[in-house]
Amino acid sequence: MKLKIKGPDHYQRGEIQPWDFIRDQGLNYHLGNVIKYVCRAGHKDDALDDIQKAIHYLENEFEHRSREGIQKRIQHSELKDFDLPHDAAEFDR
Repeated sequence: MKLKIKGPDHYQRGEIQPWDFIRDQGLNYHLGNVIKYVCRAGHKDDALDDIQKAIHYLENEFEHRSREGIQKRIQHSELKDFDLPHDAAEFDR
């Protein structure tokens, strides 16, 4: 049996609820919150507060992906510079 719980009015304005859109797009927690706060900006509390919250989550996602990208480049660079057959040949000289 499916419960029919209606969400808050500030999420009921469009054809699709934000949480359905977030799931459909496969967004993570941080990007999902960006969508949520943008959708409700000016329809629940202070629009500027919701926009600031969206920016906060977007900045956090950007920082996380930037750090993750740097780590991947470092790992790739370290592996690229370490060529075992080449390095082993140097020891044979």
